[in-house]
Amino acid sequence: MTSPATAAPSATGIRRIVAASLIGTTIEWYDFFLYGSAAALVFNELFFPGSEPLVGTLLAFLTYAIGFAARPLGGLVFGHYGDKIGRKQLLVLSLLLMGGATFAMGLLPTHASIGVGAPILLTLLRLIQGFALGGEWGGAVLLVSEHGDDRSRGFWASWPQAGAPGGNLLATGVLAVLAAVQSDAAFLAWGWRIPFLLSGVLVMIGLWIRVSVSESPVFLEAQARAAEQAAAGAKAKPPVAEVFRTNWRGVLTAIGTRLGENISYYVITAFLLVYVTSHLGLPKSDGLNAVLIGSAVHFVAIPAWGALSDRIGRRAVTLIGSVGMTGWAFAFFALLDSKSFPVIAAAVTVGLLLHGAMYGPQAAFISEMFATEVRYSGASMGSQLASIIGGALAPIVAVALLRAYDSSLPVSVYLATAAVITTLTVLVAKETRGRSLTREHTPVRAPVPAARRAGPVPADHN
Repeated sequence: MTSPATAAPSATGIRRIVAASLIGTTIEWYDFFLYGSAAALVFNELFFPGSEPLVGTLLAFLTYAIGFAARPLGGLVFGHYGDKIGRKQLLVLSLLLMGGATFAMGLLPTHASIGVGAPILLTLLRLIQGFALGGEWGGAVLLVSEHGDDRSRGFWASWPQAGAPGGNLLATGVLAVLAAVQSDAAFLAWGWRIPFLLSGVLVMIGLWIRVSVSESPVFLEAQARAAEQAAAGAKAKPPVAEVFRTNWRGVLTAIGTRLGENISYYVITAFLLVYVTSHLGLPKSDGLNAVLIGSAVHFVAIPAWGALSDRIGRRAVTLIGSVGMTGWAFAFFALLDSKSFPVIAAAVTVGLLLHGAMYGPQAAFISEMFATEVRYSGASMGSQLASIIGGALAPIVAVALLRAYDSSLPVSVYLATAAVITTLTVLVAKETRGRSLTREHTPVRAPVPAARRAGPVPADHN
């Protein structure tokens, strides 16, 4: 029998939860992706001058990668407190940190004004961005997953995932408009600051919506259970320690599942801007507009893939994306080399459709791997550790390969290898579709003494 605490909310209730998570994640990804676009377009000149173009871009992407390096720390801290005091409060904090750091970037003096202090300050703010985003993903997808029901979790939980293309769409759209109405000199001088300062307004809107939602009923039930156990004298262990002690396979599965998705996304959206401008000699508007079109389709495709995973399983849909990306890794650059904007836009769009097949079911898939008491920690650590070896390094590795070989083929091999790793991980993973999120965490216990074995055996909640 379903308890009042865990009963599925009404259609209106779940939509409000989804809207709050989607808007919040869109704003946070807007902030995060804005940096990536600026790193490819202007930060190499404003904060790392005096280098050849690809070297300056590489240095800009190194500070971009530092944001990813901070994400596991954010996942660790936010995961611990999210499993202790709740998902909602941590989501409000992550939005404030992200928005504040992005707004401050819009006020930064450049290298021409204060010298080496400029890239140092930029790097510190990027660290704050990464820390905040490391805590955002787990909380946002869990808030929706734990409010929804077992049968349609893939669809509802995929909406916070759509915040990634939504944020990229917003960031790229603002940059594309500015590039269209400003000269290159004006954009480089002051126009690039506008999207960063706009973040302050967006964060206020996001906070107004996010503070109005209720805490996860599944978490509240687990919290009450933990309080009863504490009253009985049981000593709770840190959620992160419990995850690595009892469910390290789930963490490794989450890392492998995310690797191909993570690398493919940043190659298709961030490295693309470098490739079409520095290697193909095309205007930056071609790259920005291609990502804009692809992101619009991506935004719609992610919930569709999530809904399909409710019908045929998380593994099957993820495999469509990872196997498809293995081949598309080679076709993608061949199409870019045509230098035809419609062909480039089509290449990006198909790439993001395949990425969506990996990304759409991911929120439900990873959430269903962990018990409630350690779910925020487990989901955050698995996903954010993957971001270090995936998204953080992807643009850097791709730029380095392009500079070393003056060819896209090594980049294609790199992308295809990541997709193969995800394929192999998902093939050996267990299907989670339909799994209940209300199951209780059962920590590993010492063997029961023989004198106590005659008593009744407690039910296994896992």
